[in-house]
Amino acid sequence: MAFQFTRDPAQGRLLVLAGILFLSYLCVAMALPVVPVLVTGPLGFGNAWAGLAVGSAFFSTIVSRGLAGGFSDKRGGKPAVRRGLIFYVAGALASLLAGLMTDGPISAYEVLIVGRLLIGVGESLVAVGIIAWGIGIVGPARSGKILALVGAAIYGALAVGAPVGLLLMERLGFAGTMAVSAVLPCLGLLAIWRIPGIEPKPAAHRPSFLSVIGKIWLHGTIVGLQGIGFAAIGAFFVLYVMSHGWSHAGLGLSAFGGGFVLVRILFGGLPDKIGGMPVAIGSLAIEAVGQALIWSANDPSLAFLGAFLTGLGCSMVFPAMGREVVRLVEPQSRGTALGGFSAFQDLAYGLTGPITGLLADRSGYESVFLVGAIAASAGFVIAVSLGRARTTVTN
Repeated sequence: MAFQFTRDPAQGRLLVLAGILFLSYLCVAMALPVVPVLVTGPLGFGNAWAGLAVGSAFFSTIVSRGLAGGFSDKRGGKPAVRRGLIFYVAGALASLLAGLMTDGPISAYEVLIVGRLLIGVGESLVAVGIIAWGIGIVGPARSGKILALVGAAIYGALAVGAPVGLLLMERLGFAGTMAVSAVLPCLGLLAIWRIPGIEPKPAAHRPSFLSVIGKIWLHGTIVGLQGIGFAAIGAFFVLYVMSHGWSHAGLGLSAFGGGFVLVRILFGGLPDKIGGMPVAIGSLAIEAVGQALIWSANDPSLAFLGAFLTGLGCSMVFPAMGREVVRLVEPQSRGTALGGFSAFQDLAYGLTGPITGLLADRSGYESVFLVGAIAASAGFVIAVSLGRARTTVTN
């Protein structure tokens, strides 16, 4: 198995960091299902405003990725994580305040948006800081494993956080749920207190964000194309199954998540052993097949199999390409590079829903997964081309 218990102190610190990321990311995950409830219920706004409230955090994350990476490069991973956790607390408290202001819905909504933007900045700093910190602890040669572990922590938190958020909303109300969300990052702050930080690499000159992006944009494009299939499953698979009159629509998301986590657990260290590019090429091929199966399915078993294969394929593309990005840039630019690289995936997640939603209105839900298959195939072609180019240069 890729992740196992060990007496290695560095490995132990890495697992602690992953646990902190999981715990703090619950602050993001718990809010996702309850923010729309507040906006459409007590505040009395429509679904579009609810979607804007949810999406504003992701927009903030995209915009702040580069700044978070630069901060991590200059100050180190631990200060970035610490500052990100503080942003999490501030965002949760602002959201809590919005939940207490329901008598003034417009003001409450404005405060809620502020809170969501703060949480988005916190997400950038924590994720990029944890990755940079982890690479500093165990070294760049194991960067693929670090990225896989980070992804498992984030998606695990998403899987757990949504039902927990709804349960807390039912028991404590929105403000109470946000109060719990504010406590979780505080626990993270306590947990990192005694973990030693890694000094940032000194550099007389740090390249600009745009110059770093110029080196890694194809790798970012690959991970963005992969993210379209992931976002399509999350946004439209349940509606797709229901439109066919099939039962157990929620099993598709379970199948996707099961495939995703299974690969992360069993093969999380594979990019470090055989290289990121072969892993990405194989993964994108599997994702394309999975999306095509959903698009062409004439019974639910094929659709669920397609969701499972999509999860298998999506799982390792980000850590595989992230390992390649780490190898392409100087040590003092890793945080900036990983921040920009992550923004490509964030952008795919943010744009896929509304764009493919318009397509679904015109051509049915099947067309969404055809787009996902085409995107994964395009990512496969780019990855093969990059792999061949690198082989040619090496030879």
